[in-house]
Amino acid sequence: MRPRWRCAEWLRTSPCPVVRRRPQSPQERAFEVAHAMTCIFAERSAEKRREGEALIREADNLACQSWNERMWSDGGPIDPSPTIDQAINGGFPWLEIKCSRCQTPRDVDLCALPHVPTTCVHDLARRLVCQKCKKAGKRPAATMLQLAPRPRQPPPED
Repeated sequence: MRPRWRCAEWLRTSPCPVVRRRPQSPQERAFEVAHAMTCIFAERSAEKRREGEALIREADNLACQSWNERMWSDGGPIDPSPTIDQAINGGFPWLEIKCSRCQTPRDVDLCALPHVPTTCVHDLARRLVCQKCKKAGKRPAATMLQLAPRPRQPPPED
């Protein structure tokens, strides 16, 4: 026999969840209790997962703020830095950089970069090259300024 109620919510809101017209066998009762416990555990699991994801987001946000403060206070060291995924998850999807040769500022969208999940932000310094200097035949490394929640200037229109 299938149970009348499907979830622990009905068990909590019903005044008497075990109302039956005929007597229940111990096996049927055990099945209903097991089903109710399954629903309760699934709800608690989802709730704990949401809480855990919120804590991870907060930890990622604090790691990005810490790195930004270290960059502002003494200009580095840039290593260790949060990973790209931590920066995006922490609410800092933009990286502010400037060319070490011509000092042109630029904002880089971290979400648009192809990367391995464990790639650190400081590893991007060698990969990011100024477009102006690249046309002139130079390839200076970028100077990292900070992670940002939004770009500081609108993207250039090409």
